[in-house]
Amino acid sequence: MSNSTIQTLVWGEYRHEKKNPKVTALYPDGMHEAIAAALRKEPGLSISTAWLDQPEHGLTEKVLAATDVLIWWGHMSHDDVSDEVVARVKTRVLEGMGLIVLHSGHYAKIFKSLMGTTCSLKWRESSDKERLWNVAPHHPITAGIGDYFEIPAEEMYGEPFGIPTPDELIFISWFTGGEVFRSGATWQRGNGRIFYFRPGHETYPTYHHPQVQRVIANAVHWAQPTVCIPDVCPNSPALEPLPVDSEAAQRSTEGHR
Repeated sequence: MSNSTIQTLVWGEYRHEKKNPKVTALYPDGMHEAIAAALRKEPGLSISTAWLDQPEHGLTEKVLAATDVLIWWGHMSHDDVSDEVVARVKTRVLEGMGLIVLHSGHYAKIFKSLMGTTCSLKWRESSDKERLWNVAPHHPITAGIGDYFEIPAEEMYGEPFGIPTPDELIFISWFTGGEVFRSGATWQRGNGRIFYFRPGHETYPTYHHPQVQRVIANAVHWAQPTVCIPDVCPNSPALEPLPVDSEAAQRSTEGHR
């Protein structure tokens, strides 16, 4: 199911930006809007935004039904996301909606639910440079990236990363402090495609980085739905005549005496 225009929803908590002056200076309209602004320059995408403190976190059934790809950034308020909304998002992913999980979204309820693992890791907010190695140069998500790219300053995430083995490993990061991390990975869950992408701590200008923006845009194109199959459990009639099961018929008769 390929649409001429991919309906893309960028979701963020939009709380750090209101509480931390450093984050406000970097992202005056919110991280979600910085990501959305870059994506609006990309052909073939229609971009909208939503955030935590909207009714139903901006993720109503109507909104999700119209969404092809959902981009998720969360950090300080994972527990404030309602379980009802998480279940709603998960259903849409299983039906076919794409999901891109960014940075600290590794601990979001929706990501942990879809992964079925702890999603834990090591971290350090310091002066690390991050070098992201492209280990899947054939993949659509890495189109135009080259062998690697660097982010001058970022929060460190280190292994072990408590995720299931990815279907495809896309990036591996190295940090100045010596750690490495599986910083880009994909999975299929039901009919939906999932991409986790590590960079994006709120106190660094990561979402203004052109190659970070390129990866996210590539991921949207990759994650767009190929099908949309609602989760139903129908009683299915036989396509061919079935022989009579005499024992079953007898049990049925006895059961109604």
